[in-house]
Amino acid sequence: MSIIESIRSQFVPINREGYPFIGAFALASLVLFWLWSPLGWIGFALTVWCIYFFRDPPRVTPIADGLVVSPADGRVSRVTYAVPPAGLELGARPLPRVSIFMSVFDCHVNRSPASGRIERILYTAGKFINADLDKASEDNERNALVIATPNGRIGVVQIAGLIARRIVCWVETGRTIGAGERFGMIRFGSRLDVYLPEGTKPLVAEGQTAHAGETVIADLRAPDRAMTYRVD
Repeated sequence: MSIIESIRSQFVPINREGYPFIGAFALASLVLFWLWSPLGWIGFALTVWCIYFFRDPPRVTPIADGLVVSPADGRVSRVTYAVPPAGLELGARPLPRVSIFMSVFDCHVNRSPASGRIERILYTAGKFINADLDKASEDNERNALVIATPNGRIGVVQIAGLIARRIVCWVETGRTIGAGERFGMIRFGSRLDVYLPEGTKPLVAEGQTAHAGETVIADLRAPDRAMTYRVD
């Protein structure tokens, strides 16, 4: 490996959504340095945080028929049964739902949980309460996708949080998407809900740390499979 390649490998790519914010933070820092240097250092620290927030690291996604991977980095905050949003047309019965909460320190690029065709996209305006609260699934601003796979339909919902004010979705209805492919992001703290086909047993537990595109949260080929966990 050359010296240049070695240096480059130490840096994580930045998502294009972050460039305007990073530029604005950097410009504000220069102004603050001109006004009073201690304020400038605060601005510099915030600029570094902004760069960190918009990081978009490469991921290694397990590829196998039926695997469902986490669509987000963060903490698994809920593993429960819930009725999916009516607009997704996934039925009126409670389905297995895995919720992943993203703090302001997590990578916020969202990745597809499975391979399939995007059957439906539904945006809903709403509030901006703490995304870690269960009622955020119904009250907050959100954007939902339904992905049709050979093993069933999966719903994935981007939910804006207390600080988040912008949900970004880069895909369109009818497009075929692969597991682990980027489909959007939420800026500054939020949550994602994944609705699994009826009868599926989630393979993650509440409190577990998930990594987008890498952590397996379910196996649709073995819907009755379950796992046990040990907390150290």
